[in-house]
Amino acid sequence: MSYLEPTEFVTKMVDSGESKVYMSTKDTLIRAFMAGAILALAAVFAITVAVNTGSPLTGAILFPVGFIMLYLMKFDLLTGVFTLVPLALLDKRAGVTVNQVLRNWGLVFIGNFAGALSVAFMMSFILTYGYTVDGGEIAAKVGHIGESRTLGYKSHGVEGWFTIFIRGMLCNWMVSMGVVGAMISSSASGKMMAMWMPVMLFFFMGFEHSIVNMFLFPFSMIMGGGFTIADYFIWNEIPTVLGNLVGGLFLVGLPLYLTHVKTSPNRAI
Repeated sequence: MSYLEPTEFVTKMVDSGESKVYMSTKDTLIRAFMAGAILALAAVFAITVAVNTGSPLTGAILFPVGFIMLYLMKFDLLTGVFTLVPLALLDKRAGVTVNQVLRNWGLVFIGNFAGALSVAFMMSFILTYGYTVDGGEIAAKVGHIGESRTLGYKSHGVEGWFTIFIRGMLCNWMVSMGVVGAMISSSASGKMMAMWMPVMLFFFMGFEHSIVNMFLFPFSMIMGGGFTIADYFIWNEIPTVLGNLVGGLFLVGLPLYLTHVKTSPNRAI
């Protein structure tokens, strides 16, 4: 069968989390770097499509191609390891500790950021012919996104911070559904379709994805966005990362694990 029952693929989720904990530092960093870079390219591709066609929906429909590519290549996003790696700890897999989970998250964060930042510099260079001309409509669009999603939130104070946090939760709820959905099918086409739908939803709804933001905001700053590094981290990246963690773990990983691995006895009739 090309479809796996939840009891089967949730066990695969735990196995995947365990394998990521024990992956070497080199492999973890390389896979995270490539994931961040590919997702960054997908983001600028989707924005370019939306600007050129005047249709944000078209950009959202096409954005998941990057997510699909990196998943099929077994590259790692922070949003995915937030969901999968803690399950190995909860399942008491041999040798898996809190420190090892945090180590994995830290390495993936560094790799994702390096990959996304590299693409931010490359895209800013080619759009401006080596910073000699204006970046055009695409650069202006990303610059506007950067300002509205830092200074815009900042203007609302604490309520703005929690708005980003909740958008981060909603984002990784959907992204992690894509990660998990890919495990349901054993066929490449089935995996693609399962990933496509929730990733398209998060992008079109404007939810906050920490790795996409690792590209958008540095790119916006390079192109002259009117906000600071502190604004970026305090009023976007930090609450987004925390929201991504809560959304992926508590809205996807834990519910599936508790009801399909750590099941409770059936009620007596």
